[in-house]
Amino acid sequence: MPETAFMRQYRQEFIAGFEDRQSILKSMCVQEANVRGNEAIFLVADSGSASAVSRGVNGLIVARADSNTQTTATLREWHDLVRKTEFNILSSQGDQRRIMQETSMGVINRRIDNSVIAALDGGTNNTGAAAVASLDLVVWAQTILGNNQIPLDDEDNLFAVISPAFNGYMMQVPEYASADYVEVKPFTGPTRRFRRWMGFNWSVHGRLTNSVGAGGTGSSEQCFFFHRNAIGCAVHKAGIDASVGWDDEQAYSWARTTVHLGAVLLQNAGLVVCLHNGAAYAAT
Repeated sequence: MPETAFMRQYRQEFIAGFEDRQSILKSMCVQEANVRGNEAIFLVADSGSASAVSRGVNGLIVARADSNTQTTATLREWHDLVRKTEFNILSSQGDQRRIMQETSMGVINRRIDNSVIAALDGGTNNTGAAAVASLDLVVWAQTILGNNQIPLDDEDNLFAVISPAFNGYMMQVPEYASADYVEVKPFTGPTRRFRRWMGFNWSVHGRLTNSVGAGGTGSSEQCFFFHRNAIGCAVHKAGIDASVGWDDEQAYSWARTTVHLGAVLLQNAGLVVCLHNGAAYAAT
């Protein structure tokens, strides 16, 4: 006869799996646009690189027109729908209703970042062949922006989005890693922080496009240095719709998250694509 009858104990509080749950890139974009139907129209206005003129021989000043460029982002409808029967909810470990809501919101936030990354991938200014991250590579990207008349002192609106491998190499640069040189300031949102250094607000993103696809470390990772006014991200005025409900007929709970979203490259001059070779830091 056995002397013990062990009981299984289950921890009711669930442990979140490792996946992106927040949008990192949305706050780096211009978000205001004129939304009409399924289109968000951004207006970029400038002088058209006009030069000052002197009076003509007739004593009149030659007039000119401003350049008004309208760029359209087509909004697409994105959804994530989770269903669980009442039996599965009651018989499963953890708060299954909360899990549904949190994972559904995470799926949509990843979709937002994927749309912004696709727009960033369209930039044509770059630092040449893929190279290992260094102080010189950062200066090169910054110089390209400066040569394109981007205000390099506009630190609140300049961003660097880099891969984990790029960040790993930069952490070996004393000027980047040392607290004597780096300001870490709160930025948009209560839980998102940026490393502000060398005029840029730095953020690490693990799903940037690279030679092995989206995410992971590769030999040609597409990292970005850009001004906010270079990228537009439009979400329909209703914002993100996060709904939950119960179906009496089939006895299941559901959670659905929906967003009408579009991202577009507004000004190519304000974006530099920095190809990074992080292959040495790939998992073996």
